[in-house]
Amino acid sequence: MALTLEQMALAEVARLRAQLPPPIARLAAAVPVVAMPRPSQAMIRDDGLEPDLLGLFVGASRAESVEGGDPLPPQILLFVDNIWDFAEGDEASFREEVRVTFFHELGHYLGLAEGDLEIRGLE
Repeated sequence: MALTLEQMALAEVARLRAQLPPPIARLAAAVPVVAMPRPSQAMIRDDGLEPDLLGLFVGASRAESVEGGDPLPPQILLFVDNIWDFAEGDEASFREEVRVTFFHELGHYLGLAEGDLEIRGLE
């Protein structure tokens, strides 16, 4: 039985989490990862997201105070149909882009800004 893109992405995230150093792994375990095909029409319309977005971190980062901050619980969204399209249907490229996207969004959860992520090769 073939894995769905969601299953493949979440299996890759589990593999990546298992390879993290223990202090980072504990932090990463605290943020759920949700695989969904693409941003919803409401996300595109109401939040101004690009329809081809690969991933998104929502909620308060570890560096932010929850009081007066984002009311959403922290979570990482992976848009697997978009990642598949970006990888041009190649499974190895898909897994690599899941890795880059997961680490990028995890970086946001940990409080890193876009520039910090670019320096680390996680654009």
